[in-house]
Amino acid sequence: MRFDRQTYFNYVRDVLFEGALEQVQVDGQNLILATFENQYGGTPMTDKRWLAYMLATVFHETGYQMWPNTEQGSQEYLQSKSYYPYIGRGYVHLTWEDNYRDASAKLGLVDDRDLVVHPDLALDSLIATRVMFRGMAEGWFTGAKLGQFFNDDTDDPVEARTIINGHDKAGEIAAYHDQFLTALEESLISESRNDRAMEIIRLAAARLEKLEKET
Repeated sequence: MRFDRQTYFNYVRDVLFEGALEQVQVDGQNLILATFENQYGGTPMTDKRWLAYMLATVFHETGYQMWPNTEQGSQEYLQSKSYYPYIGRGYVHLTWEDNYRDASAKLGLVDDRDLVVHPDLALDSLIATRVMFRGMAEGWFTGAKLGQFFNDDTDDPVEARTIINGHDKAGEIAAYHDQFLTALEESLISESRNDRAMEIIRLAAARLEKLEKET
């Protein structure tokens, strides 16, 4: 399953980003889309609704930035938190030491990659992506999982908010989900078109290899 970037970004730019996208917003969405397309998230995903809900969650949690960041607040405010220094970081704002420890264990992050020892690494884009993909699919944060709310019998983007944070802003995020899902559906590349694109790439590579051998 692949998505045409021009179609996708044309839609979200107008509907969700008020007609303009910063490069960091493009980069963040490209990373999430590519992770889904290539199954790099560490857990199987084939449902566009899962991807749409992750994009909607990132849209909300990062304040529309679409790139891993830290929860908002002054340094004094953040240091006053009972869970400091394990404040919200990443795409889904991983919080609390136990969650940082669990994420490190499940992703095999040790020594200089251990999130407990180096909590700012939760801002690393690749780590943040895998935390989100696996965490939301496997129920790391609250026990609730994407598959509970999006399956053959259920389509519930409102209750899906319980994957991250109760029902906080559940309706708003569900509305974002619907818009991202529309963008994904409109930009989905048909299998025949995708196969043809891959064949063109294969033939071009073969021609290049032949030219290199002849020179």
